This record gives sequence, C-alpha cells and structure tokens, in this order.
Amino acid sequence: MLIVETIRKIRLSVQRDGRSIRDTAKKLGISRNTVRKAVRSQQTAFQYRRASQPRPVLGAFVERLERALAQDGKLPKRQRRTAVVLFEQLQAEGYRGGYDSVRRHVRDWRRRQSQLPAAVYIPLVFEPGEAFQFDWSHELVEMAGMPVTVKAAQLRLCHSRHFLVVAYPRETQEMVFDAHRRAFEFFGGVCRRGIYDNLKAAVNKIFAGKARSFNDRFGQLCSHYLFEPVACTPAAGWEKGQVENQVGTVRRRFFVPRPKVQDFRELNEYLRERCLQWAKTHPHPDLKGQSVWQVFEAEKAHLIPLPPPFDGYAERPARVSPSSLVSFDRNRYSVDCRHVGATVQLRVYAERIVIVRDGEVVGDHPRHFGSGKTIFDPWHYVPALARKPGALRNGAPFRNWELPEAISRVGRQLQHRYPDWDRQYVGILQAVPLYGLEAVEAACGKALTLGTFSKEVVLNVLHRDREEQP
Repeated sequence: MLIVETIRKIRLSVQRDGRSIRDTAKKLGISRNTVRKAVRSQQTAFQYRRASQPRPVLGAFVERLERALAQDGKLPKRQRRTAVVLFEQLQAEGYRGGYDSVRRHVRDWRRRQSQLPAAVYIPLVFEPGEAFQFDWSHELVEMAGMPVTVKAAQLRLCHSRHFLVVAYPRETQEMVFDAHRRAFEFFGGVCRRGIYDNLKAAVNKIFAGKARSFNDRFGQLCSHYLFEPVACTPAAGWEKGQVENQVGTVRRRFFVPRPKVQDFRELNEYLRERCLQWAKTHPHPDLKGQSVWQVFEAEKAHLIPLPPPFDGYAERPARVSPSSLVSFDRNRYSVDCRHVGATVQLRVYAERIVIVRDGEVVGDHPRHFGSGKTIFDPWHYVPALARKPGALRNGAPFRNWELPEAISRVGRQLQHRYPDWDRQYVGILQAVPLYGLEAVEAACGKALTLGTFSKEVVLNVLHRDREEQP
C-alpha cells in the first residue's frame, strides 16, 4: 500500500522535476503502474479496505461470538468478558483457529458499536396547568434512632417546576392515592394531565403504543380530580425527565445528611417545608429572572379547582377469624364479634384500616406497620361478655383498657363488694351502645355520689335521666 511519503516523492519527481515515469520508478524502486496511479489520480493519499474479510476458521463461530459481545454490552464494564476469555470459551466449543482472529473481530465489533448514532432527547415544553409528573424513589433516613429506607412519592408541576415529596413505609396503591390528595391540596388545584411510568398501582396491562388498561380504583381517582392519565413508553424515562432528574436533586439536597426524625409525620412536615423553601429560593430554569415560586403563583390560576378529597382506599376481602380478627400486611385487627366467620371488606388507607360489611363499618383502626402485632378495640368484644363475663378478668382485648374515670371507679368498687362483680360490670358496659359513653359516665358519677354501687342503680339512673330529657 502506498504511503503518503512515497506519493509525495512520486509527484515531486514527475510533476515538478519533469522526470519520466520510467526514471522515477527506477529511482524509487517501485513499479511503473504504481507511479502512473499516483500521478493520474491526483490524490495525495490512498487507503485500501478489503471488501470482505475471509474467516475460514472463525466464520462458523462469528454468530456465537457476537451474541456474547451483545450480552456483555448490557453489563457494567468490569463484568464484561475480555477477548482472551471469549477466545477460550470458543475453544471449548470447538474453535481451532488463532487468538488474533478473535481479537481483531472483537475490536472491529466494538468499534462499529461505538459509531452507532446516540439517542436524541427532545426538550419538552408545557403550558401552565397542562401536566404533572409522578414517580417513586427510595431514600434513607434515621427514624427513632434506627436507619430506615422510606418510599418517597414525588409529584411535580411541569410548567412551574414546583414539587412536593411525601414519604411512606410502602409503595402501594393507597399510598399513591394519599400522595395525590396531599399534593393537590399543597398546590391548590389539579393539572389536566398526569404523566406516569407503568406503576402496578395504576396500570393493569400494557398494549402497543400508548394504550394502557388502567386499574379501576386509579381510574376513579383520575375521574374524581378530572385529569387524564398518560403512561410513558417502557424504558423511556425521558418522557417524564423532569421528575426523573428531580429524584437525584431531592436525594442530594433533602436526604444528605440523613434526616433524624421520630416518625413519618415529622418527616413529611420536614419535607413539605424544604419543598416550599426550594421553590422560593431557586430560579426557574426557563423563565429568567423569576423564581419557581413566582412562576407557580402565576400557574395557580390555570389549575383545575379542587373537589372534596378523594376517598383513597385500596379494597380487598378478608374473613373474620373465630377470635374476631382479620389479617392484613402481617398484622391482625379486631372486628365487632357479632361478625365472626363473615367475609368483610378491608378498606386500606395510608394511615387507617376500615373494615366494612354490607356497607356497615364493623371496625376502624390506625394502621400499623411491621409484623406480628394484634390491634384490639375492647368494645368489639363487649357483646360476647354477656355469655362469658369471666373473660373481663384476663381477656387480651381488655388489658390496659382505658375507660373514663367514673366508669373505672365503679368497676373497682364492684370488684371489692360483690362476688359477681364481673357480670354486673359487663351489664353496665353493655349500656354504652344504647345510651352513649358520656351518659353512662355521668350515671356512674351520680352512683358514686350516692354511695351505692350496682348494675341496677346505674341503669336506673340512666333510665331516669333519659325520661327527664325534653
């Protein structure tokens, strides 16, 4: 192959000094055809590329080699196989050629891959009140002195860039509903579109293109707040790039160093204040001279007015055990004992568990996390005490039962005076659903004033007070 220096000498000898092709060829020790090629083409450099590289031995293994290279291309660099390792694996499969052939093919394949066109990201522009973006992230905090990984729901207005971050112990549907309610109340309105990835709490099935089958409860959320859900193309995070970039910003600015809090309530108050502070102190990336907060103040007029809060629960069936308990999320919650053996519906909220049967609430508890906990409401077991009054002494639901002071004093007085104190005390407690806790407490107070302690006295006072009411 002619090198640049040889071409230069040929051109100088023939075209500048006027020597013949024969003399030039003899002087430089090359053929006359080579001299003619350099002179006639008027080119100052020649490159020779072989149209096809014969691989008499490697050819049968090229497909397997390129498949292995494609698999390694999806791995981190330190986990990719070298040409030597690939050569040894091909030898184990029957390759009898040399290492240089494998090395050259690996080098050429990687060169071709590096020359592929890079992905193009088109900047997106949103009108005021047009859209918001939603995403989850996992962050580390110190809660009650222990390191805890929390799930942070992040909702961001696309035009003004204002956002809210809310932390939860779970990444479930009821948490999604609660995060939307809090964010819309925080912004004072709703955008016309919501942009999501294909989270399981919202999307049941992914079809071709943008078509999605959304979860019924999630569809009710969208219908209640009057916005249209839009799911991104799988593995196309740039379609909601604002909130994707926000995740890193929030992690570096809000969670480093780790916040030290006692519970989720304190953590979410801290995050809310940081979001407000961020909006008021950071300039808008597109509208120069204005802060995020100033642009948000102008955008508020374009938001859809807020309806009443959405009843954001996730519902699932459960069966009431003989102990009048239902199980959820590795914990157990008590139910009115008159519904033992029935199938009920659990309405799971971010912070509450409501148990419903045929439209009637038969249990309502604060939600607990962790595992192995049993949450009792002693009033759920009072109807059963009519047949088993002795359970009042050692029953698990009645341990550390905090009753109004007057009712508790009557119980202690009965225990000291009557052998059947438990049966009498149960009779008084069973009056609470009929008369109300305040009325029973007042009747117990009058009985203490009179100095007489029995079920009949308390019930008589209750009955007389009801008759005296206009």
